[in-house]
Amino acid sequence: MAGEPQADCLFCKIVAGTIPATVVRETETTVAFRDINPQAPTHILVIPKVHYPDGASLAAAEPAIAAGLLAEAGQIALDEKIADHGYRVVFNTGAGAGQTVFHAHAHVLGGRGLQWPPG
Repeated sequence: MAGEPQADCLFCKIVAGTIPATVVRETETTVAFRDINPQAPTHILVIPKVHYPDGASLAAAEPAIAAGLLAEAGQIALDEKIADHGYRVVFNTGAGAGQTVFHAHAHVLGGRGLQWPPG
């Protein structure tokens, strides 16, 4: 059921504490941790504690949690000292866009120049 932890979800296991992660921030509704395969000097994932397959479904079902996730992305950029130089917040949606874990999450990327268009 949407919103409920999924036994086979890597990010649900990180939320539950059964899989370790380098957590940099945690709120009542989100967890943020360093990506294990960073694509920039700063690469942090921000995930909701509730399970939805992607950002769009999270926003439709839980708009306050989605807004909190974005607010956390901004706070992380400040904490990591990348806000003044620019950073990117990315939601990959679907396998064709590079999503590999089907639990909503935002990538906060910065610390180097980020080209446009991406990918």
